[in-house]
Amino acid sequence: MNILVSNDDGIRAEGIYKLVETLSQDANIYVCAPHTQRSACGHGISAWQPIKAKEVPFDNAKLALEITGLPADCVKLGLRLLDAKGIDIDMVFAGINHGSNLGTDTIYSGTVAAAIEGCLCNKPSVAVSVNSHVPEHFDFACELALKTLRKAYGKLDSKTVININTPNLPKAEIKGVKYTRLGKREYNEAFQSKQTENGEMEYWYSGTPKVYDNLPNDIDVIAMQEGYATITPLKYDFTNHDLIKEVASWGIFTDF
Repeated sequence: MNILVSNDDGIRAEGIYKLVETLSQDANIYVCAPHTQRSACGHGISAWQPIKAKEVPFDNAKLALEITGLPADCVKLGLRLLDAKGIDIDMVFAGINHGSNLGTDTIYSGTVAAAIEGCLCNKPSVAVSVNSHVPEHFDFACELALKTLRKAYGKLDSKTVININTPNLPKAEIKGVKYTRLGKREYNEAFQSKQTENGEMEYWYSGTPKVYDNLPNDIDVIAMQEGYATITPLKYDFTNHDLIKEVASWGIFTDF
């Protein structure tokens, strides 16, 4: 089995090394990841500038490419470069991300974008994250990633991403695993302003997640808040199917 591994924290992030080491127990691993930090870039691609790819050493990987593009670029280009070498990838894994990818944060996430790009390229895909920007505990995320590979391979279709998130805790302190739906991820947000030497203003974003009360714990954000790891199947179809006929009934344009 051949697996492409990518991320958005950069090819030298600890999380991607942990994931590669774990998955290499069961598969040949090929790394295609950004050369630098690309978090919160969403599903952007480098449509108007060239991308460079350089082979680099990487423990437990058959081949690793350091790519100057965004996470989705890394998967899109990586699959093609590997195919040119006669390497057919069976699945795509993204992570392990330093920071959770829960609820509406999945829209911003470069990690989830890398996994979704795998789906767009007809590869079953998995995203894995730990709920801390300075994670210390990767073990349970690695365990869930490997179990997902073993249980989902051959069953997971190429239109779905399995999105795994774990608390930044030792396994013994995690309450369990919940199979969840996406929730709303809100922050107490602020922009800090700073004047540059040439008199221009810069604005630096920061935010702390809101804590919710009295919401069902089948929502990923709530389950994580209560100390559970979460597994959520994601689709990239944004269509509000229930509203198609109603929108048509509004008669927005009827001249044809």
